[in-house]
Amino acid sequence: MLIFGHPWVDSPRFRKIFALEEVSQAAVDEIILLEPLSDSITLARYCQSNQRHFALTVNSVTEALFANALGSQYVVCQIEDAPKIQPIAQEYLFDTKILALINSEKEIAKMAALSIDGVIFPQSIILD
Repeated sequence: MLIFGHPWVDSPRFRKIFALEEVSQAAVDEIILLEPLSDSITLARYCQSNQRHFALTVNSVTEALFANALGSQYVVCQIEDAPKIQPIAQEYLFDTKILALINSEKEIAKMAALSIDGVIFPQSIILD
């Protein structure tokens, strides 16, 4: 299981980006976080064509399918959406990893029991 943002685990940080000019300002080791999907298509295509790691925040299975098709390394979803999205990702052999946004260490075991690819704490997300 992937764990992002916990103090015991070294992991890359996610930088929330809203405009094309912000992509070049993000550090190379940061994962660009885009949202919402409908407003981020151009940014996702730019990241993909420039080999920048990026993640998309999704709210549905359909958005997760599009995120995978766009080459997103990760999708970040609410904890209640992860159990709906993960089986689809496994069935279709997504390259994209599913990350549930969690607030408590207790939720790690819950997500692991549901075979979710990973978890992300809000502390791992940089908001500028």
